[in-house]
Amino acid sequence: MRFFAHSLIAASFVVAASLPPCATAAEDWSRFRGPGGLGVATSSTPLPTAWSPDANVAWKTPLPGPGASSPIVVGTKVFVTCYSGYGLSQDDPGQIDNLVRHLVCVDLNTGEKLWQADVKAALPEDPYSGIGVTAHGYASHTPVSDGEHVYAFFGKSGVHAYDLDGEPIWQAEVGMESDPTRWGSSSSPIMHDGTVIVTASSESQSVIGLDAKTGKEVWRQEAAGLDGMWGTPTLIEINDDRTDLVMCVARELWGLDPATGKLRWFAKATDAEHAYASAIFDGTRVFAFTGRGGGSIAVEAGGRGDVSATNTIWNGADTTAFASAVQHDTGIYLVARNILTRVDAETGKRVGQTRLRGARATGGRFGSLDYPSPIVVGDNLFTLNGSGQMFVFALSDDGPEQVAVNEVASDAEEFRGTPAVSDGRLIMRSSRHLYCVTDKGDEVVQTEPPAEVEEEPAGPPRGGPGGGGPGGQRGGQGQGRFDPATLFTRMDTNSDGSLTASEVEGNPMADRLMTLDTDSDGKVSEAEFRGGMANLFRRGGEGGGGGGGRGGNGRGGEGGPGRGSGRPERPQRPEMAS
Repeated sequence: MRFFAHSLIAASFVVAASLPPCATAAEDWSRFRGPGGLGVATSSTPLPTAWSPDANVAWKTPLPGPGASSPIVVGTKVFVTCYSGYGLSQDDPGQIDNLVRHLVCVDLNTGEKLWQADVKAALPEDPYSGIGVTAHGYASHTPVSDGEHVYAFFGKSGVHAYDLDGEPIWQAEVGMESDPTRWGSSSSPIMHDGTVIVTASSESQSVIGLDAKTGKEVWRQEAAGLDGMWGTPTLIEINDDRTDLVMCVARELWGLDPATGKLRWFAKATDAEHAYASAIFDGTRVFAFTGRGGGSIAVEAGGRGDVSATNTIWNGADTTAFASAVQHDTGIYLVARNILTRVDAETGKRVGQTRLRGARATGGRFGSLDYPSPIVVGDNLFTLNGSGQMFVFALSDDGPEQVAVNEVASDAEEFRGTPAVSDGRLIMRSSRHLYCVTDKGDEVVQTEPPAEVEEEPAGPPRGGPGGGGPGGQRGGQGQGRFDPATLFTRMDTNSDGSLTASEVEGNPMADRLMTLDTDSDGKVSEAEFRGGMANLFRRGGEGGGGGGGRGGNGRGGEGGPGRGSGRPERPQRPEMAS
């Protein structure tokens, strides 16, 4: 019996129990990473393992602009968000007053655009500068649907509900703040029992429940210091009478009551300062993989209060970057920096690693911008990188075997969203197009067949892959920690122990790197560099306004010793459930 089978049943039950009778069908992919947020297709219809721009591509539809959000599928309709008007180029970002978000609906079978809703940005908005918003843009939240309506979260511009034909139903504001880094936000909304649940970590340091029919606020739980949470929560059925809303935050896992937002349980979880990948689950076991300064953990969901000692199953050393993990049988798979890592779900031990063969560098200020998360369809794993290469692995007890690397784009495009799957169709979004891949019976010739590579045996965790928030992946020494010395050495091309404007010329952060020259001698010494990098990453971009509420970038809170801009050691926990 497949180890993962009961997870799929549990996930399907949770989704079905959360939606009205006319809601999403079994083949739908109606939220970020599909049913349960697990990234696993429940359909038995296989996907092709090979395609090209001229083979097995059913359709290609232009989009009004880029975005890092993922497409969803509801019935015969595909929904995806984009933005336009501002922030399309670092050289000339334009005027922020012209920023517009879009929700686009496309016919699943033909690729015809059925409708488009435009939302003018609410200002002030985080500027297109620094290392955050320039990496992922202004459309990073994946929409969600209950089969009757579709709900799009546009950050400071609020949550917008439409019927499936594009008629606006309601809109609701969830905050106008900015976190200290000014990296924007990306946590996607989810649905439970007629409530749209929004993690407005940047906008108001809150988790909010909105009535799906009216948009009225049902509950709100504020958590000072929730900054740095970019993952999407998931719903886990504990028993017939209880479902927990589980989310990974800085240094902890939380289990909330989805009817009130109150905290039922929490567990200490790694030392990571940021939480940008989403947790996954198998039955009632939660697996969380963090990035820089962290590791991994498995916790039995449920219980009351602090369950760190009683419910922690294992702690591991493997980390991820931006991509969330996916499980198949007893293996949990992570993808970061062109490495596929397999971890044993029972023990948390690394089983092996496999390098993605034929991978191209995908840019990024301090590493890769590979945001898409891997997905599993049948016994195949599909993982997309930022340049549009899709690597296909056959999964078995012997380990993953790469069988293909495919592309759909003829020209250079950026791919930042996780693909969606529905009834033998694979939907991918790029910065310019929406693509549908399906088995048309076309013959595909792999121009550069990947060399066969064996899974490397398990060993001590390597330095990196680390991770940052949406701003950029940070690699370095020792369990993914960012190492300023390594970065400094790489940039110091003449090895004279200092950085000059000419050495950092062409770097997107050139102007801000030179602000680390505290003694104004025209050079950045290693001491200046090391001392200034932490603040540089925490501050984010300057200008553009931080919003109101609790004071934009200067907000703080309880929960532990402060670290820059009043940020607590961990988020203040929400009100405890009785």
